[in-house]
Amino acid sequence: MRPRLAQIVGRAAVQGALCLGVGVAAANRAWAGPPADLPVSSSPLPGIGGNGQVTWTIVVLLTILTLIPALLVAITPFSRILIVFHFLRQALGTQTVPTNQTLVGLALFLTYFIMQPVGAQVYDGAIVPLQSGRITAIQALDVGSKPLRTFMLHYTRERDLALFVDLAKMPQPRNSGDLPMRVVVPAYLISELKTGFQIGMVLFLPFLVIDLVVASITTSVGMMQLPPVVISTPLKIILFVAVDGWNLVVGSLMKSFY
Repeated sequence: MRPRLAQIVGRAAVQGALCLGVGVAAANRAWAGPPADLPVSSSPLPGIGGNGQVTWTIVVLLTILTLIPALLVAITPFSRILIVFHFLRQALGTQTVPTNQTLVGLALFLTYFIMQPVGAQVYDGAIVPLQSGRITAIQALDVGSKPLRTFMLHYTRERDLALFVDLAKMPQPRNSGDLPMRVVVPAYLISELKTGFQIGMVLFLPFLVIDLVVASITTSVGMMQLPPVVISTPLKIILFVAVDGWNLVVGSLMKSFY
């Protein structure tokens, strides 16, 4: 038994040594560099020597792709729309109807509807010249940010802009074009948050009145065993459907951007 075990161990050792030798040889060949008949690039990055613009374009595009979720929330009306939908669902008393996926999907398409003209300006002014090689990627970012800045400044309160100008310790700008994006983006975002809360509060008031009336009636008649929300929720849904609430809410939101 022992001689057979020793034979197996020896065979495994020989095979291991052969594999190690093959691996070392392959590593030496790889570190030795490419064959003499293959061209060797002197640039550490592909494309820098002959077509560096393509490389930097890819880098910029990949960076933008990673920032898309943050950009969607920060520089589009997505935040305002989603806040309004959340307040509406809370006011109706339907805890999970419509679902979060439904509200987010509707908010995304409404955001696309609003931002499509701005996106067309960015595409015509920055993407097309960049693809044709007339401008660099950095120039494309500068040109493409101008329509976005104009859109955001249109819905940003001066008080919010003044806050971030003061926090940045900047001199007073002569016009809106002198404001950097690091000032415009947070100012626009908090302005959108305030606007969303204002619209949500206005939506909440009529449904709050229904809750108060139903609670007063059920308390006065002594219906202590039946929670008021059981009665008020169907009444609020009936009222919302009767006045075509989704059309009114979405229509008002869209008109607030035009």
